[in-house]
Amino acid sequence: MILDDMRTLSLKDWLENDLLLEIHAFAPASSDASFRRYFRVATADGNQIVMDAPPEKENTAAFIHVAELMLAAGVRVPRIYQQNLDDGFLLLEDFGSQCFLDQLNQDNVDTLYNNAFASLLSLQTNTPLATCGLNRYDHALLTRELGIFAEWFIDQYLDATLPDKLWTGVCDTLIASALEQPVTCVHRDFHSRNLMVLPDQQAGVIDFQDAVIGPITYDAVSLLRDCYIAWPSEQVAAFRDHYFQQLLAAKLIDCPPEQFQRWFDLMGMQRHLKAIGIFARLHLRDGKSNYLNDIPRTLNYVLQVCGHYPELSPFGEFLQAQVAPKLGAST
Repeated sequence: MILDDMRTLSLKDWLENDLLLEIHAFAPASSDASFRRYFRVATADGNQIVMDAPPEKENTAAFIHVAELMLAAGVRVPRIYQQNLDDGFLLLEDFGSQCFLDQLNQDNVDTLYNNAFASLLSLQTNTPLATCGLNRYDHALLTRELGIFAEWFIDQYLDATLPDKLWTGVCDTLIASALEQPVTCVHRDFHSRNLMVLPDQQAGVIDFQDAVIGPITYDAVSLLRDCYIAWPSEQVAAFRDHYFQQLLAAKLIDCPPEQFQRWFDLMGMQRHLKAIGIFARLHLRDGKSNYLNDIPRTLNYVLQVCGHYPELSPFGEFLQAQVAPKLGAST
């Protein structure tokens, strides 16, 4: 696109003429589901990442604020070397190109996930909720997120009808469960594509700008029931239970394991319904159709949870009858 080309020229001009960097190489590093773009630049001092976040579409100030919070909490996020808020450009530390999703296998999953949970616990124990300045994951936000599933996936992608009474009951159940949990700092996208494998095998955390204060299980279920990679249920349960014990030891939580599991399951279902809606929206609105491949896996998580809780079984039956056959999903 011409607009993208003009922004790329402006970005290079900022690097070379404002920052006086001698660019040896400049190439796309990655893109994501937002309007941000990332480029890897090679200079005499090594590689760095430059972020292009159009100001009319992305909040670069929020990115900087959350990066500072997470650094202070002991989380490995990219350091910000230079910033240009007017144009939406940031020069960042380069965490390399290997995310968890690229590297994960049964031989290293314990090491990588344990390191990810160590990072998560640092975030949860060291972020001052009273002064961090983050928004709350409140009833209105949870409602809006669930609405993405109904609007973009059911209505627009499938051209189907979701019974109002059925959907209202699901939303009420999921939102009530989320709001009764203890709160902490929530990354909101703590999964295998946003965790980078650093040279020391530690987790480098990216894509954190949407952080909020919210339910304590949110990031854990994002990691363990990842929309992009699935693990056996027994393995997920073992990680979940170990994390629960860590939360108890840190005095971040005080509840029986059965309650924690219910919170974990229903929080995951809320997140997965939102994700399915976002995947459909990315396809329909933004032309990013590769995310459609992740819908069947994500829907399976929802179906599994519906099968474990009687109050959600009618919704599970609706999904099995009206949605799963169209996607090739199976329980």
